[in-house]
Amino acid sequence: MSKQKTKWVFGLIIGVVVFGAVAAPLFMPRDQAAYQEISVKKGSLSSYYTFSGTVEAKVRQTVRSGKAMQIEEMKVEKGDAVKKEDVLLVTTEGEEIKAPLDGEVSNIVAEEDQQVMQGAELLEVVDYDDLQTSMKVDEYDLKSVSEGKEINVTIAALDLKVKGVVSSISQEAINENGVSYFTAVIDLDENKDIRAGMSAGAQILNESVADAISLPMDAVMFDNNDNAYVLVPGEKGEPKRNYIKTGINDGIMVEIKEGLTNGDKVLIALKEKAKAPGGFMPPRPTGMSPSGMEGGQ
Repeated sequence: MSKQKTKWVFGLIIGVVVFGAVAAPLFMPRDQAAYQEISVKKGSLSSYYTFSGTVEAKVRQTVRSGKAMQIEEMKVEKGDAVKKEDVLLVTTEGEEIKAPLDGEVSNIVAEEDQQVMQGAELLEVVDYDDLQTSMKVDEYDLKSVSEGKEINVTIAALDLKVKGVVSSISQEAINENGVSYFTAVIDLDENKDIRAGMSAGAQILNESVADAISLPMDAVMFDNNDNAYVLVPGEKGEPKRNYIKTGINDGIMVEIKEGLTNGDKVLIALKEKAKAPGGFMPPRPTGMSPSGMEGGQ
């Protein structure tokens, strides 16, 4: 065979291969190309209530004048650490105003030579070693929170988890934008790295299942009657719907109570615009609520 003919045959082979790779998806069943097949798995699954708040000092006290007086000398500056009974300032009459607690001078209002009236604010002392966080608790989640309950608190800025204990819960709800919530105060374990003003998040276990049949939440869809279903391979590989009953979810995986067994195959849409057969509705973009949901025929 001549070199020219060999090159022609070789080029033809390459062309056929390339054409086959490009054209193959065009000859595949439309639905089969739009879905990925996964297996139902068994494993532990937990759902949590989540709350957010801000770290704050548990103990702070404003020092005020007990009577009308004139300040002669300030003994401290903002940011100074003080012990209880340390002298904070001295009046022209020689009276000493002392720290009411161990802490740090967080703010100074009074000035030297200033005359102040009775009850006037002089300065503030804060104990930054004793911290807490106040969390907003939705009225429907209040059943999960109780005084004395231990809670794991996450300080996002430090990538830190600390233990906390619920010390109090407000007796009256606050209504904000049509939503009622209560305030739960959580006392935090001492940690020198935590600072007042940092954002904090808390998790409380809601439900847990040891051997849950589960699927990624993206696999679950809903019909026009809000019934949950998944797509499974049909006899010819085409997707068909299979109604299910769901349980708890952790935001990623959802428990399947009825309709599937361990090892069953399920189809998940690969493309955002892929349409399920029979006019099915696509997966809900917001997923399911953290407290779990129910669905079925």
